[in-house]
Amino acid sequence: MKDAILAARQKHRLLSAMLFYETLVAEGIISPDKVSYHTVYRLLKSKNLLERDIKSSQERKRFSYDKINILWQGDMSVGYYLVIGGKKYRTNLFAFLDDCSRLVPFAQFFFTEKFDSMKTVLKEALIRRGIPKIIYVDNGKVYQAGQLQLACASLGITLTHTQPYDPESKGKIERFFGTVRSRFYPRLEQNPPKSLEELNACFWQWLEEDYHRRMHSAIDMCPLDLFMSQVSSVRTISDPRILDSLFWKRDYRKVKHDATITLLNQLFEVPHHYVGQKVEIRYDPAAPNVVHIYENDKSVFKAKAISLSDNAHVKRQRNKEEKAPIDFKSLLGTSQEGS
Repeated sequence: MKDAILAARQKHRLLSAMLFYETLVAEGIISPDKVSYHTVYRLLKSKNLLERDIKSSQERKRFSYDKINILWQGDMSVGYYLVIGGKKYRTNLFAFLDDCSRLVPFAQFFFTEKFDSMKTVLKEALIRRGIPKIIYVDNGKVYQAGQLQLACASLGITLTHTQPYDPESKGKIERFFGTVRSRFYPRLEQNPPKSLEELNACFWQWLEEDYHRRMHSAIDMCPLDLFMSQVSSVRTISDPRILDSLFWKRDYRKVKHDATITLLNQLFEVPHHYVGQKVEIRYDPAAPNVVHIYENDKSVFKAKAISLSDNAHVKRQRNKEEKAPIDFKSLLGTSQEGS
């Protein structure tokens, strides 16, 4: 059983001892009524296989790119606590940081930790500071989203992730969050912001007037000065409007015989020549009432949600080759005259 546990540890090296124990139970390697958590913990400790032992043995080398927009580090940190109406609300700070210059392309506080918050920050960063070659993020849910992977691929950005439970690998942006806590938050003590909008306004002013223009010890320059010294090499977004569609969700639907598709329990009408075909659809999750049909990576039709009651009163266009409908009343009259 020891051999089986140690073999499993090689597959799950970076799990904490408790999570590893739960994994052993889930995979049927041990039974909790026969082997306790403390027994497994003592075994891992004796073999120097606890999480902290493995991490401390990993080789780390400091690095920094010498060109801007080669690599951006992205992350989210627990932000400032706002007091609104006597209640305390936690904010979350999403940010991206250029590895070479330490400049922050964009950052913003939100009440949520959802994908839309991260998307807003990334879109603003791309518009303001250009397109990086690599984006380096952790394994959080928002950074694993398929929408992010497709958007990065469309822009020619390589999306890479850190090893699980390894925040030290993104040391530069972690240091930036530390600077926010030590230099920005104390400025709010005398006059605390009363809303999220006021918090962000104060933060953006501090970011541009203080952080970007102060000498950074690691580069012996101000982040803004270093970034601007290489600004001629920045690859910019030609049309910022395309960013919205890049983050749309993508899926496929088979068109029914009545020239409709279904999305989120809603019917959408498409051109009749798509009947029986599987089409690619893209839509904004924030506005799912409009669906775009794509062919060869281009939007060819915008389908809108339909109402069955309204559709009942729409006059259909018939094919010219179709025969006219039979007039049963006239046929009945002719038959009576003949008799």
